[in-house]
Amino acid sequence: MTDGSTGPDTGAHERAEVWGERLKERIYASLTLLAVLVGLAMSGHPSHSGAVVAVAVTALGLWLATLVADLQAHPVAHRSRPGAHEIRHVLFVSSPLLTSAVGPLLLIGLSAAGALHLDTALWISVYSEVAALALWGFAGGRSVGAGVLRATVTGVLNAVIGLGVVGVKLLAGH
Repeated sequence: MTDGSTGPDTGAHERAEVWGERLKERIYASLTLLAVLVGLAMSGHPSHSGAVVAVAVTALGLWLATLVADLQAHPVAHRSRPGAHEIRHVLFVSSPLLTSAVGPLLLIGLSAAGALHLDTALWISVYSEVAALALWGFAGGRSVGAGVLRATVTGVLNAVIGLGVVGVKLLAGH
């Protein structure tokens, strides 16, 4: 449209941008949690409470760092303090940084209840995060019209990035 109006797809575009931001935060959290989970699994004899604290503090720390960065960047970029709408937006977009810890925390809880050994719970968490990265890559490929083969390649590349984080942690000795 040339009359300056935003057109009917503006709302859909803005929603897509927000969901894209949320996915980006989830991927960042997955990569960070991978490093923490491998470190815990390799530490010898982690405790359940230590694992819970490490995973929860990692997720909370990422979330708080994102909030601080976004809320400090707003005045610089827009020359105004963030209002309620901007704060709600930052909270919504950054929430996957917190929810990324749910799976590992549930598995640690199952371990504490005796359902599985803690090391097993931590390694399942690692593999689950790598699998999630692969699924996001595959889903992203399919959503842009890529065929199954190309979407699978994208998913595999995402998994390779996750496995790269795992590999670095393994090589570093945790």
